[in-house]
Amino acid sequence: MERRKFIKNCCIGVAAVSATSLLLSSCEGLYYAKFARQGKQIKIAKSEFTKVKDGKSSERKFVIVKDTDFTFPICVFNTKESQYVASLLKCTHNSCELNVGGGIYTCPCHGSEFDTQGQVLEGPAETNLKTFKTSQDNDYIYLQLS
Repeated sequence: MERRKFIKNCCIGVAAVSATSLLLSSCEGLYYAKFARQGKQIKIAKSEFTKVKDGKSSERKFVIVKDTDFTFPICVFNTKESQYVASLLKCTHNSCELNVGGGIYTCPCHGSEFDTQGQVLEGPAETNLKTFKTSQDNDYIYLQLS
């Protein structure tokens, strides 16, 4: 095999492996959490972040809340050490619903990217996402909507 062809095939192989791993990391699936609305507050059980499959439990990185008062869903992301960040999944550039996966939020309309804290990583969006103040106790996470 020619050297040039070998290098080209290796590059294609590396790109394919990278793309596959990115796809698989975003295939966790969306889980719509059960919640209780209490006035201007949403209450989510911490157990909503636990996934049980075939008798084995694992922790979800995020859950989605679909409240009828909002046109867009809210993503509640479990960051390190059980801290929670809640962001409205509405792109600040052109009001498209964001996708969740790979530890970031991405806009399918124009490619804006946001981190799990709601901060802009990549434009064209220039404004951070709307986030909600969160608090917690031993069993529940509370989102302050006002």
